[in-house]
Amino acid sequence: MNESNGVSAATRAAAIQMTSGTDVDANLREAGRLIAAAARAGSRLAVLPENFSGMLKSESDRLALAEVDGSGPVQDFLAEQSRTHRLWLVGGTLPIRAAAVGHVRAACLLYDDRGERVARYDKIHLFDVQLPNGEVYQESRTIEPGAELVVVDSPVGRLGLAVCYDVRFPELFRALLDRGAEVLALPAAFTAHTGRAHWDVLVRARAIENFCYVIAAAQWGAHANGRHTHGDSIRTAAAAPSPSSIAPSNNACVPTCRRWSIGGCG
Repeated sequence: MNESNGVSAATRAAAIQMTSGTDVDANLREAGRLIAAAARAGSRLAVLPENFSGMLKSESDRLALAEVDGSGPVQDFLAEQSRTHRLWLVGGTLPIRAAAVGHVRAACLLYDDRGERVARYDKIHLFDVQLPNGEVYQESRTIEPGAELVVVDSPVGRLGLAVCYDVRFPELFRALLDRGAEVLALPAAFTAHTGRAHWDVLVRARAIENFCYVIAAAQWGAHANGRHTHGDSIRTAAAAPSPSSIAPSNNACVPTCRRWSIGGCG
């Protein structure tokens, strides 16, 4: 983190972990509770997990709840929460209508502490896989991939945005580093199966190889749509002896980040 850019030597940032269901209103209430807890703990930035407003039962449900860019109840919620609690907020992902018929963008929206939207990142790498345990995911059936990288100034330093499956593509993170990223926000909903095998090592690898912080906010547990997600939301850095993480629960991890020689968190 760079004090010359107005970032203090010790700044708090929160990774928020949730078990989102199919009831959008209930999900927003829970997200609001956790954002308020992060703010009370002194966070200047909070990161919500992927699909925080709804782990929906079907692709048609996702399409039905898609919002127009710049207008909709979930976007209004994010703006109001950031303004009320005076913190910067990475809004996980939510479905935003795409140009292609029958598709949405998985949009990660960033709001400043006045409730103004300052950035939008659309998930680039889509999760199209068949797992050994028989689970099948094909995000590209209803999600249109993004193409633009996003790095912006924030209270915690130069902030780069990525989402879930992006973490498996180190070249994306190196491109964010080339654009000056010091902190990486990574909303996710990793499956329980793949998370047990790869989540921790992938998140820590992206921090170590890029000499930066990673704030990885995850879904966890059994969801109403039948999915099981891994959780283990992490706040880690290149020089951290061990990451700060969240046990299986809806919670907010709010450690303090300090400027070490190559970044650190403790």
